[in-house]
Amino acid sequence: MEKKWIVKEQGNPAVVRQLSTELGIDQVLANLLVQRGIDTFEKAREFFRPDLSMLHDPFLMKDMEAAVERVHTAVTKGEKILIYGDYDVDGTTAVSLVYTFLCAYTDKLEYYIPDRYDEGYGLSYKGIDCAKSHGCTLIITLDCGIKAVEKVKYAKGLGIDVIICDHHLPDEVLPAAVAVLDPKREDCHYPFDDLSGCGVGFKLVQAYAQKYDIPFEKVSPLLDLLVVSIASDLVSVTGENRVLAYYGLKQLNENPRKGLMSVIKLSGLEKHNITIDDIVFKIGPRINAAGRMESGRTAVDMLTARDDSDALQNGLAINAHNDDRKRIDREITEEALEMVKHIPGFAEKKSTVVYNPNWHKGVVGIVASRLVEAYYRPTIVLSKSNGFITGSARSVAGFDLYEAIESCADLLENFGGHTYAAGLTIREENFPAFCERFEAFVAAKIADAQLTPVIDIDSYLDFKQITPKFFRLLKSFQPFGPGNASPVFVTENVYDNGNGRKVGSADSGTLKHLRLELIQEDEPYRHISAIAFNLSDHLEHMQAGNPVDICYSIAENYYRGIANIQLRVRDIKDKTTLF
Repeated sequence: MEKKWIVKEQGNPAVVRQLSTELGIDQVLANLLVQRGIDTFEKAREFFRPDLSMLHDPFLMKDMEAAVERVHTAVTKGEKILIYGDYDVDGTTAVSLVYTFLCAYTDKLEYYIPDRYDEGYGLSYKGIDCAKSHGCTLIITLDCGIKAVEKVKYAKGLGIDVIICDHHLPDEVLPAAVAVLDPKREDCHYPFDDLSGCGVGFKLVQAYAQKYDIPFEKVSPLLDLLVVSIASDLVSVTGENRVLAYYGLKQLNENPRKGLMSVIKLSGLEKHNITIDDIVFKIGPRINAAGRMESGRTAVDMLTARDDSDALQNGLAINAHNDDRKRIDREITEEALEMVKHIPGFAEKKSTVVYNPNWHKGVVGIVASRLVEAYYRPTIVLSKSNGFITGSARSVAGFDLYEAIESCADLLENFGGHTYAAGLTIREENFPAFCERFEAFVAAKIADAQLTPVIDIDSYLDFKQITPKFFRLLKSFQPFGPGNASPVFVTENVYDNGNGRKVGSADSGTLKHLRLELIQEDEPYRHISAIAFNLSDHLEHMQAGNPVDICYSIAENYYRGIANIQLRVRDIKDKTTLF
């Protein structure tokens, strides 16, 4: 699919020059800072040197005082507490974080992860009944609960208090819980509202430690769990999240807990400097696979394991689930792509909705992302579970998918999510009306420009500028993620040095990627290694000696424990020969 390249507006030249001089860095790097709103020496110092002292006071969050007091009462009186979380990475890391912390102060703890297929997302009646049967008088929900009005009322009727820790958008009416911790509450004035669900759980732990004079050193080892949630849930890596992610990566690289170490080894990352990308593409999917294929409880068992044997055993189980997930994902994606071809009038539609009652519910979100990559439209992929049509939705840049689904609320049993990702459940008889109304809403709201994928370019760059010093300073912009994306550069008139080849994976059975050694026109003796995913169609043009323009980010590639600079090519534009 053709992509549109848009070069960002460059920073004020005078400000860029001054910052370049004050920091002693290349003007390209100084411009990257200014583009990110970092236009003074002081702001740059804070950016490059995140400090835990920059974390906000957790008691600025609405209801935090009540939450801490209720937890303390339960701990001191020996009440049994159920830690309840969603089955994805954010939920399982959040449960593991709060459970691990409280284990130091009480042994009256249980944790519960709902079954994706039997209970679905969020606080469930079955989970509340389980709490009652185990004698729990307090439930702490993590990464869910903000819409559980009736279920909180049900728990209260059974003599169970609930503390909600969530980060999803609330409805107008909040559950009548002891405390509702959610920075997205309209009446919550916490300074940073893009915490992950695990991040909200961390603030509860931080507040508890602060209130009862527990040293922060008892809390900071939990940051390896938190950075996994920040990366996997795709929350912004700015503000407080940047500080938390920075120190979380430090913990993950230097002294990860046993469960995460097992995943690191199974991902082949034990000799790497682990980055946000490594979590997003290797660690997170493995943890997610537990809840997708069987039970998210396996992930918590692993993340809370206290000995190497248990950690490895659960890690191997999760790795096997991930292998199954990849196989099923591949099969369903192929079926969905074929189904799209037969949708009447699909070429004129602005959205994609596909449904097969036999598809595995655990991978439909991934398949939706694959269809967005293929057709670049707001997409919903649905299967059948417990008598309902249920599934996941993914959006394109700049389009509020949640708003589109919310416009069909009267046709839905339930729904939830964010601007770019959501889940929904529909009665079968409402499905045709939903498809029609969803398409009409998208068609009325989406701009034609939003139906073409855009790559935002930070700057033009020549290969001669990519020096070891340049790359060392560029790495200090990490951790990268939403809000602080890895910079994307354009280099023009690039050639293959003759060693370019197609590569691929045994899983896919096709060679869709390119491994390249690139040279630029005015520097024919300098080669730079590159990998270009899903761009193998350009190889013939390059092998004929034709130049191309490339846009790319710069990363480290590890081979046998040795790190080298590698370009991660995002797109290629073919050109005719210059000679």
